[in-house]
Amino acid sequence: MTPLPDATPDALPAARAGGGETSRAGGRVVAVREAMAGAGVDALVLRPSPDFRFLGGREGPYLVVTGDAVAETAEPARLVPEGARRVGVDPEMRVRELFWLAVEAELVPASAVLAPLRLRKEPYEIEAVARAVAAAEEVLGQARELAWFGAGERAMARRLRLLLVESGCEEVLSLRVAAGENTARPEHAPGERVINPGDALLVAVCGRWDGYCAEVARVFAVAEPPEDFEAMYSVVAAAHRAGLSVMRPGVPVAAVSRAVGEVIDGSGYGRFAAAHAGRGIGLGHDEGPRPDEDTVLAAGMTFCLEPAIYVPDLFGARVADVVACSDGGPLALGTSPHSLTVLDR
Repeated sequence: MTPLPDATPDALPAARAGGGETSRAGGRVVAVREAMAGAGVDALVLRPSPDFRFLGGREGPYLVVTGDAVAETAEPARLVPEGARRVGVDPEMRVRELFWLAVEAELVPASAVLAPLRLRKEPYEIEAVARAVAAAEEVLGQARELAWFGAGERAMARRLRLLLVESGCEEVLSLRVAAGENTARPEHAPGERVINPGDALLVAVCGRWDGYCAEVARVFAVAEPPEDFEAMYSVVAAAHRAGLSVMRPGVPVAAVSRAVGEVIDGSGYGRFAAAHAGRGIGLGHDEGPRPDEDTVLAAGMTFCLEPAIYVPDLFGARVADVVACSDGGPLALGTSPHSLTVLDR
């Protein structure tokens, strides 16, 4: 069992900063215990996950938080207080782990306690996300120089995965290469389709660098854009600008989705729009704030803005960028342009 010492309330975890990380993680524990008390939760049991990392977890296999202890352990049930009525468990725990925990208490998602605390990032966290974005954009920049003509989607995805690993990516969370009609399939996995001149090409990379996640997605044209593709792509780019323009403190997250939707609906592509315009990103690649929640934007929130249009059996386009909400308004954490790139090889 590895105890994690408490610390002062104003301390926060520094990304991979040794002892400073431990002391700052203790500061988060103060806020977590207050939230646990408010929710009537007597203990949290976490496995390696974004919540686990949020509280300074290192090796696990479990992190347990109670009113008077924080420790990593292989036997979490031993640390749950006797007589505990509610225990918050990591949403990523498997069924067999829940059975093995074997506590006589109501099990509730730990995210109910932790998700609100994770919404707003500290400045050092935003810097960490920005570094992750820079690494992801560097990989897409290298992708522009690859030879795409005649290659298969899966082969190019393997090359991009290697570039991600070489960039220092700790975990590749998703990687999408879709050509031609496959760009119109939101869940498409790279296959054997050959990439030919005249194809639209959608490339998206999402990974974790130094604990924090980033995703960047861009659309290219191979040799020349398909007919009508540029007009459709311009709508996606305009929708991205519209969503970005309203991302400021005090604005409901739903307003971002409305701004994106109004542009796409007004273009006539409304029925082909993606279901969601984005989601929160940070220690996890899919976290709050989410468009379907009543969350109001606040300084320190980081959001992956990702408007998309998918025209079945024809083509699709998606632009994804990570944006931080700041007191001064939206702060794009990447620098990669949105202009349609035509690949010449």
